[in-house]
Amino acid sequence: MLKPFYQNKLIEAGCDEAGRGCLAGPVFAAAVILPPDFKNETLNDSKKLTTKQRDELRPIIEKEAIDFAVMSFDNIKIDQINILNASILAMHGALKKLNKKFEFIIVDGNRFKPYKKIPHQTIVEGDGLYMSIAAASVLAKTYRDEYMQQLHKEYPLYNWQKNKGYATREHRDAIMQHGYTPLHRRTFVLKEFQLQIF
Repeated sequence: MLKPFYQNKLIEAGCDEAGRGCLAGPVFAAAVILPPDFKNETLNDSKKLTTKQRDELRPIIEKEAIDFAVMSFDNIKIDQINILNASILAMHGALKKLNKKFEFIIVDGNRFKPYKKIPHQTIVEGDGLYMSIAAASVLAKTYRDEYMQQLHKEYPLYNWQKNKGYATREHRDAIMQHGYTPLHRRTFVLKEFQLQIF
C-alpha cells in the first residue's frame, strides 16, 4: 500500500497530470486532498492500473477525498507556452479550484513552480509512492481519457478512443495519411511527417 502522506504536520494536497506526452488533445491535471484515514490497496500510479481499475477508483476518490479538482489546457495553450509550463499551469489551476485550505503540496515529477508561496515537494515517481499523488494521477487520467473518447467522435480516423492521442504507430500512420487536425499539438511535429512536408 502507498504511503498516506509525505509529511503529517500540514494539510497536504497531491498533484499530477496526464497527457503530457501526447501528440493531440489537452493536458489534464488534478489536485487531491485525502483524509488521514484513507486506505485503498488498489490505488497506485494510474499507468500501472487497468482501465477498469481506474474507472472503479475514480468515484471512490471523488466520494472519500476531502477535496479534489481537475483542470486542463488545450493544444493551443500547450503550443503557446510549451507542455511543461502548461502542465504546471494546469496543476496550479486545479489547486486554485480546491475549496479546502491546504498548507503543503506534493507533486509527481521533478519540475514545479511555486504556488502562492505554499511549500511544495517534487517527487520522482511520486504517483507510485503517495496516495494523494496517485489519486490525482487517476483523476487526471480518467478525465482526460473520457474527454479523448468524446473527441474521437469528431475525428474517428485517428482512433483516439484507443490511443488517447499518444504517439502510437497507428496514430502516427493516421497523421501521415490524413494530416493534422486542429486538435494536434503543432510543436510536437513528427520527424517522418516533417521530412515529408517541409
